[in-house]
Formats: sequence, C-alpha cells, structure tokens
Amino acid sequence: MAGSVVWICAVAVLLAGVVAVNVAVLRLNLRLDQLTRDRAKLRADVAGLQSQLASAASSGRIQGAAAVRGLGPADPARISYVNLAPGAK
Repeated sequence: MAGSVVWICAVAVLLAGVVAVNVAVLRLNLRLDQLTRDRAKLRADVAGLQSQLASAASSGRIQGAAAVRGLGPADPARISYVNLAPGAK
C-alpha cells in the first residue's frame, strides 16, 4: 500500500512538471508572436522611411530647390581645374 502511494505521488509530481513546462512554452510562444509582429511593423516602418529618403534625394527635387535659390548647372566653358600634386606647374 505504501509503495503505491509513493508511485501515485511520483506520477503526480511528474504530471505537474509537464504542465509547468507546457505553460512555460506557451508563454514563450506568446512572446515570440509579439516579437514577430513588432519586427514586421518595424520592417514596414523602415520601408516607408526608405521611400521618403529616396523621394527626398531625387535629383528633380534637388534641382528644383537649387533653382529656387538661384543655382544652376555650371557652364563647362568656365570650369577650370587645380592641380594639387607637389611640384606641378
């Protein structure tokens, strides 16, 4: 009789351990799901920011902003170069 009580207690402890492990795995899965959603949102944010950066750096927009400030392409006839090599004439 005493041996069967020990076995019942041992099985109960093992089952409680299995339940505890299952609960821990469930919590980890919930956390992983939240992190996956956060990562997807961040990737979407990055894609939006890259699009904004591409449109802000477009040459047409930059040329328009330069024209508003009175700037334009350089005249090729008026371009000169400076030779920075030592001893150059």
